[in-house]
Amino acid sequence: MAGPKQTARIYVPPRSAMQSGKGRQSGWVLEFEPGERQRLDPLMGWSGSGDTRGQVRLHFPTREEAVAYAEANALAYEVEEPKPVRIKAKVYADNFRFGRSENWTH
Repeated sequence: MAGPKQTARIYVPPRSAMQSGKGRQSGWVLEFEPGERQRLDPLMGWSGSGDTRGQVRLHFPTREEAVAYAEANALAYEVEEPKPVRIKAKVYADNFRFGRSENWTH
């Protein structure tokens, strides 16, 4: 049964606040955009929809594998490239540098 054409989103999920390193990154994720609005169930009061594709999250180790899966299954897709992460190195000697603008904290 072919439903309405939905766009798949391929992206790298962000790290949680508890992660600082690059280890255990989960790779790329392919998930579908919502196909219909959620509605309130009159009996239970829960919100939901008849769109079951919204529950699907496929994980891939590389971007190329996720794109190949989408193309093999004739899915319209958009790729979101990850933003580069800049890490400024902290140097202990900066605590004692001349002309330092920050207050001494201890």
